[in-house]
Amino acid sequence: MISESLLPWYDKHARDLPWRLSPRQRCANPERQFTDPYHVWLSEIMLQQTTVVTVKSYYLKFLDLWPTVHELAAEELDKVLSAWAGLGYYARARNLHRCAKMISEDFGGVFPNNEEDLLVLPGVGPYTAAAISAIAFDEPSTVVDGNVERVIARFYALKDPLPGVKGQMKACAAKQTPAQRSGDYAQAMMDLGATICTPRSPACVICPIQENCKGRKGGIAADLPKKAPKKIKPTRRTYAYVFKDNKGRVLLRRRPDKGLLGGMTEVPTSGWLEGQDPLLDPTLEVLAEWDSFQGIVKHTFTHFHFEIVVRSAEFSQDVSRLAKELGASWHSEDDFGALALPTVMKKILRHAKLST
Repeated sequence: MISESLLPWYDKHARDLPWRLSPRQRCANPERQFTDPYHVWLSEIMLQQTTVVTVKSYYLKFLDLWPTVHELAAEELDKVLSAWAGLGYYARARNLHRCAKMISEDFGGVFPNNEEDLLVLPGVGPYTAAAISAIAFDEPSTVVDGNVERVIARFYALKDPLPGVKGQMKACAAKQTPAQRSGDYAQAMMDLGATICTPRSPACVICPIQENCKGRKGGIAADLPKKAPKKIKPTRRTYAYVFKDNKGRVLLRRRPDKGLLGGMTEVPTSGWLEGQDPLLDPTLEVLAEWDSFQGIVKHTFTHFHFEIVVRSAEFSQDVSRLAKELGASWHSEDDFGALALPTVMKKILRHAKLST
């Protein structure tokens, strides 16, 4: 069993992470054996598609603002989105708020301890359910993230490419999940993948499970897991319209709750067109005399590249009427920090010589 060699290594070398109760912390305080489920859930939602380094400061900020799930549930969605701005994948923030409400109102603030019940929660998929179950409650759940996939692929020398091999990876990982200390084992596997069994140049000579690793023995560890060729990302293009009034304020509006960047604050744009030049928005064009800034703003989402031409104009007429027509509101630069501005919108405003 991997756990026989891995857990002693983890007891000595566990990463110090703000959402984790390490073996050393438990030894120092025997009454605290497991991490608060709220902390596990919050960190795991943030860590989806995001690096540990990036998540640390956001996690601590959220706990400072909302120390309990009840306080997070009682907060306005806009303030949660604002605190989330910069983490990306904003559907996670909306689901985070929905889930907090469900836990607070329907579960009395108590997280379920098993995968089946956890999967009912908004934004909680199989991986997150397994992670909460194992880490917060020490249930023997099989936790498989990218790090674990890599360790398992190398340990068993699984040569079929991702994503087709994922089912086999999960089955192999399940065989290795111990009945006791499942949460520590899950975190140990993640640490092993993050610090030793890394994507490039794995440090096999110091790996605690090298003795039984088929990938190391076959000299193919560094080549696993194999991946199918990446699809070429398409490019979408648009115009962004930066309205300014004579007080230096900018017109911003909220995006629809559903869809990409749902519920976030945006600079008005024309259609996001794929594979062709952007089209001017006739409704916005007639409202002012526009100038385009030189250069374009570039941003990359998960499934496409994004290119934006930024146009700017001063609007000195009935600013209240304009805001009402566009479903928007006027904001000074001092307001930007409190708004739920995604990174791409911050780039647009900076391109328009505004600080964010």
